Amino acid sequence: MSSVGTWRAALRRRVGTSRSASRRVTPPECASRGRGGRFGGVSRRAHVRLRSVGSWSGRRTAAARHREDVPLSESPTTPQRRALVVGATGIVGQAVARRLVEEGWETYGLSRSGTSPHPDVRPVRADLGDADGLAEALADVRPDFVAITAWTRMETEAENIRVNGGAVRDLLAALSPGGSVRHVALMTGLKHYLGPFEAYGKGEMPDTPFHEDEPRLPYPNFYYAQEDELFAAAERHGFTWSVHRSHTVFGFATGNAMNMVATLCAYASLCRETGRPFVFPGSEQQWNGLTDVTDADLLAEQMTWAASTPAGQDEAFNTANGDVFRWRWLWPQVAAWFDLEWEGYADAPRTLDDSMADAEPVWRRLAADHGLVEADLSRVASWWHSDADLGREMEVVTDMNKSRTAGFSATRDTRAAFFDYAQRYRDARIIP
Repeated sequence: MSSVGTWRAALRRRVGTSRSASRRVTPPECASRGRGGRFGGVSRRAHVRLRSVGSWSGRRTAAARHREDVPLSESPTTPQRRALVVGATGIVGQAVARRLVEEGWETYGLSRSGTSPHPDVRPVRADLGDADGLAEALADVRPDFVAITAWTRMETEAENIRVNGGAVRDLLAALSPGGSVRHVALMTGLKHYLGPFEAYGKGEMPDTPFHEDEPRLPYPNFYYAQEDELFAAAERHGFTWSVHRSHTVFGFATGNAMNMVATLCAYASLCRETGRPFVFPGSEQQWNGLTDVTDADLLAEQMTWAASTPAGQDEAFNTANGDVFRWRWLWPQVAAWFDLEWEGYADAPRTLDDSMADAEPVWRRLAADHGLVEADLSRVASWWHSDADLGREMEVVTDMNKSRTAGFSATRDTRAAFFDYAQRYRDARIIP
């Protein structure tokens, strides 16, 4: 049996009314514009539940037990804690890098472009799909903490598993010769509970709010493959780990595959330019039902907390802001911020992919007229992702009690977060 297969076997022993009027509203005060392949099909009941700290601690290697005695927040063995952020230019990677710098970490940021998201982040240029190049680029990097926030979208889930599971395996193999890694935090998401793109929301779903100990779904899923690679590497090399399952992320970045705030800001800007109403593109369930989201800065805070706190290690955590809202409540406020007429759900979803199919030339004109820094609309908006999230036909809410019980009680105000990021996009001349 392979090491991953052996590890998975060990894990099994251990666990386990529509409001669609069109009108204007007054924007909220906070939104004033002046504000600055390893997983096979098995039944759900038979599958893996994530381990608890109590059951895991007795099985750690001697190296892992020794390292746990001295949290990363108090390491006497290095003059400065050192971290590597994988996907440092992405919507979450940027937030993690900023937080680490603020906390005094010597921070390296790995990306394909080799650009730095912060003046104090040392860039590392590498492609996660090139194992040899990755090993060469990381040969002189000796991080205590690794935050993995990157993934690559492929055409099929089989390819997603091969590429993204392989990326975690190759990354941790490239770092293993240095022997410095003490904790690895892996960002995944709610497709852990909802299923991969090809089986999204199909079949038997766990009840909401989603809890971390739900068994895996009976579909191949690249999140499961990434977890399995992480668990196997932790067993081999003696580091601790954490998995962070975020909901839709609100944050600041361009060129990101899943960026709802930037997407809706671009959509609103195009509506204003063309005189169209700001139409909710999603389902009746998402318009009327409760939901939550994840602020990128909160996710960064949770990942660094887990690295520095024994209660956060060798655990999976949901990551959401701690409040809930309905899009029928927030949508009119977004429209007001952009001074737009709005329309809610009416009869069927009206997708962004369809309504914005001809938007590229309009955006280029907007960029020229307003001196925007990004004339390529595809680097600002991800229509497909917002359509997928806003078009879901089921309630999606996460339970945060496990995180709170472990000692992480930070929260964010979702409405304030949306408009704060919108203002940042405007200040950075990404939107007009």
